[in-house]
Parts: sequence; structure tokens; C-alpha cells
Amino acid sequence: MERMTKDKKAIYILLTDTGTIVSQPIKWFTNAPYNHVSIVFDDQLREVYSFARKKLHNPWVAGFIKEEIYAGRFFEDTTCTLLKFYVSEEEFMKMRQIVQYFKENEEKLTYNLPGLFGVLIRYPIKKKNAYFCSQFVAEVFLKSGVYFWDLPPELITPNHFFTNKNFEVIYEGRLYDCPFLVKEEIRNDLPRRLSVSGLVEKIKSFFPYPNL
Repeated sequence: MERMTKDKKAIYILLTDTGTIVSQPIKWFTNAPYNHVSIVFDDQLREVYSFARKKLHNPWVAGFIKEEIYAGRFFEDTTCTLLKFYVSEEEFMKMRQIVQYFKENEEKLTYNLPGLFGVLIRYPIKKKNAYFCSQFVAEVFLKSGVYFWDLPPELITPNHFFTNKNFEVIYEGRLYDCPFLVKEEIRNDLPRRLSVSGLVEKIKSFFPYPNL
């Protein structure tokens, strides 16, 4: 049931299907529609935080990031679900303080890649200063006193947010079609995901051969 009074603050959860190599095993294993989750502090998606690759086309350097959606952080065909949840003023400020701590210690933080395999075998793998996306968001909720699961953050997946009835779905569809975005500020040349067939064609273009 939605908790809403005049003194409540909205927190948003952004679930996305990024289609990255690292995230695909969890999506396959859980049979869930989304493989990435971020915590958001505004409905225009300007303050979006998670753990992911630092650069869109480089999967090897990852950690805590502010996801600049307007600057083309996601592929143009990315699909999403945006969830909304109301917390008290105190809980909201606590969440902000926790995320601020992550921001201030960004250089010390790394991606908990072993933790993903822990999810697959249902065994929590915790590393110092290391998180994966859903572990990070769950940690923020846990430390702020708002937690809905009987599992440790190391076993929480994006699907735990997607299926939790405490969150209200306010948008589903293509990320860059989200009505809350300021369309005029979205980058004109959004990055495109290269399909397998597209990759083959790109490789073939470097090796011309006669038509048979």
C-alpha cells in the first residue's frame, strides 16, 4: 500500500535492461525483465546513482557512478520501468547522506563481480568497498531503515524491486520516451547497441569480397 502524506518524500527506482555482457547471466538465471537498478532522487531522472561500468563501451572499469541519462549514458533502445515509493523526511535525508558518502568515497569503491556469482549460487559474497547495482540500492534502503526483504543486500537482484508491491509503477517502456524527461535536453546522438548481425556486417566491411 502506498504511504503518502504531505510530509512524505518520493524516492524512485529505475530498472533497466542494459543488455551488457556482465549483466546477462543474472537476467538469464532469474528469468527477469531487467538486469540493472538505480536509485533516483527526482522524477526527471537527473539524480540517478548506481554501480556499473564507468564508460558505456568499456565493461572492465566499473564502480559507483552518477548515471547521466541526458548525456547518453544508456543505449537509445534501453527499456525501463520507473518505480515510486514514499518515505519520511528523515528517511529521505538518510538516503541522501548514504549516497553522499558513496560519492565522497568513489575512488575507493569497486564493482563486486564475485558477488554476481554469489547471487547465482544463492550464497552472499561480500567484499570490502565493493558492490553490484542491486546490492548497492538495497544497502541504501537497509541503512536508512527502509527494507522489505529477508535476504542480505548481497542476494538482492533488480527483480526483487520489480516484484515488490511497496513500489508503484509510474512508467514502463523505452527509457528515452519517459514522459518525465525534459526532451529538449536529451543528447541528439544517443549511442546505439550493436547487434551480433550488425557486428558481423561491420567486420565484413573491412574485408571486401566479390558478389557470387
